Amino acid sequence: MFHWLEQRPFFFAVGVFIVISFAGLIEILPNFAEASRPTIGTKPYSGLELAGRHVYIKDSCNACHSQLIRPFKNETDRYGMYSLSGEYAYDRPFLWGSKRTGPDLHRIGNYRTTDWHENHMWEPTSVVPGSIMPAYKHMFENLADIDTAYAEAVTVNKVFNVPYNQPITMKDGSTVTVKLADTIEEARADMLAEAKIIAKDMKNQDIKDAVEKGEIPQVVALIAYLNSLK
Repeated sequence: MFHWLEQRPFFFAVGVFIVISFAGLIEILPNFAEASRPTIGTKPYSGLELAGRHVYIKDSCNACHSQLIRPFKNETDRYGMYSLSGEYAYDRPFLWGSKRTGPDLHRIGNYRTTDWHENHMWEPTSVVPGSIMPAYKHMFENLADIDTAYAEAVTVNKVFNVPYNQPITMKDGSTVTVKLADTIEEARADMLAEAKIIAKDMKNQDIKDAVEKGEIPQVVALIAYLNSLK
């Protein structure tokens, strides 16, 4: 059979295409199924968290940090509860990763504070002696892309029917509702309100002043995203 295919490259190419297409459908179709919805209290990302996730991807944080805790004692002892598939229902694309130059970040929202993240992004060695992570001081000056974050939220809501504006029961039994604004102006106001909560716990006065003026530095959005990883 293999010799027959090797002698007929057209049919071999068709066979490869069919196999790859089938594998792709297996990965894609569950996204549209009701059964793929999380049942473990996972909530959609807010607009500011999405903006922070874009910063996280843009600066290649996932190149050195994974977001997948495997079910082994040495990992759960260090990082917390192992990861469950439903927790990635709103990740497009997922950022599991496998390389750990730095620690896994899937549960970092449980044990790091806004103040810690601020110091870590400004000067990593100030909180982690010996760290080889570079400083990301440009995040304190550059502004988050609010419009793109809102556009993504609207798009995924239309395509995947993400449960924005619906009450969601969290793991601790509390109920939260993640708002999706009707207009970009409302979205900016919502993100700014969320940014003010983050900036309140930061020490950098320039960041506080920028947020008060209605601007959202990248570091604020990034911290919002990191704080959501629980």
